[in-house]
Amino acid sequence: MTRTAKLTIIPPGKPLSGRAMPPGSKSITNRALLLAGLAKGTSRLTGALKSDDTRYMAEALRAMGVAIDEPDDTSFVVTGTGRLLPPKAPLFLGNAGTATRFLTAAAALVDGTVIVDGDEHMRKRPIGPLVEAMRTLGIDVTAETGCPPVTVKGTGRFQADRIRIDGGLSSQYVSALLMMAAGGDRPVDIELVGEDIGALGYIDLTTAAMKAFGAKVEKTSPVTWRVEPTGYRAADFIVEPDASAATYLWAAEVLTGGAIDLGVPSDTFSQPDARAYDIIAKFPHLPAEIDGSQMQDAVPTLAVLAAFNENPVRFVGIANLRVKECDRIRALSTGLNRIVSGLAREEGDDLIVQSDPALVGRHLPAEIDSFADHRIAMSFALAGLKIDGITILDPDCVGKTFPAYWRTLAALGVTYQDKD
Repeated sequence: MTRTAKLTIIPPGKPLSGRAMPPGSKSITNRALLLAGLAKGTSRLTGALKSDDTRYMAEALRAMGVAIDEPDDTSFVVTGTGRLLPPKAPLFLGNAGTATRFLTAAAALVDGTVIVDGDEHMRKRPIGPLVEAMRTLGIDVTAETGCPPVTVKGTGRFQADRIRIDGGLSSQYVSALLMMAAGGDRPVDIELVGEDIGALGYIDLTTAAMKAFGAKVEKTSPVTWRVEPTGYRAADFIVEPDASAATYLWAAEVLTGGAIDLGVPSDTFSQPDARAYDIIAKFPHLPAEIDGSQMQDAVPTLAVLAAFNENPVRFVGIANLRVKECDRIRALSTGLNRIVSGLAREEGDDLIVQSDPALVGRHLPAEIDSFADHRIAMSFALAGLKIDGITILDPDCVGKTFPAYWRTLAALGVTYQDKD
């Protein structure tokens, strides 16, 4: 299928109103897919996300002997045997961070060799702390560059009483080990090295999903979890809508003065990015400083919204954004400065958005490099709702987590000019 090279947003000139349901949570869908694949029996996942990232996870599990049917656009029926088999070829996971980190750890439960690989972007994303933690368990695992590809020579089991992991770069390392630990031979304590961890709320998502599939996991201290060797049992599981995707719709609503019904109240989300709702609701009086450490995927949304705020906004606690699908701090500052020079600047790992309400209604032609990052593309589309001339390069990259994004905005009244 031919990809669209660029997409120019035409400002609607009116409030955006209507119903716009965000897709299922990517983070929860990929956790549930893996846990269902590790379980014995048939699990039914409903409300799930169908996107590039979840497709990579599903295909990898199929390659390891898991039967996965897709009866409709939001469901997976997963039948596992209680163990994963060594795949016949390397697992290609694109730029799916969750799938790559989770399957690297799960590969220790495979009796055989598993190679976990990704695209050129994934091959720049660090996985060293997870690899080092696995080696302390006696697992034969190598990642020559500290990034994928990763080779795991598993024995189908591991023995450990305690695993220590540095989660400073990504909470996904911790989640990966937690999910792996239930397949061990004895209770395991998983301990953070220090308390500096990005997006701690995602670990809560992991432990909740584990419990739904029969695991016993308990938080025994602020930095330690104990996991019993229960394995997993099949379950029916409902995936909640994606809070990160919801942030674009919340922002579009306040930016245009509209009324968008997401079909789910903001306070019912369990995902960390949902806390962005209360900040977005303060627009155009966003706080002078926003700590993005516990809602990292919402930062691009907030940064573009901040361009139209009454006062400048400094984003702190966002160093981890430099090792996401791209260097998001650099991508945001670059994109904002393409719109107007000096609109944003970097100070160390902080991002300062100068803010200018007078941007509204101006003709400011700017081609925004998405860096093949779905969140950069979707966030800068918000600027196009109020500024004439905003063009998103590689708009199809939104397929990573929100394939219907452009159609969703169109249903609310947004129009485009595209060029192949």
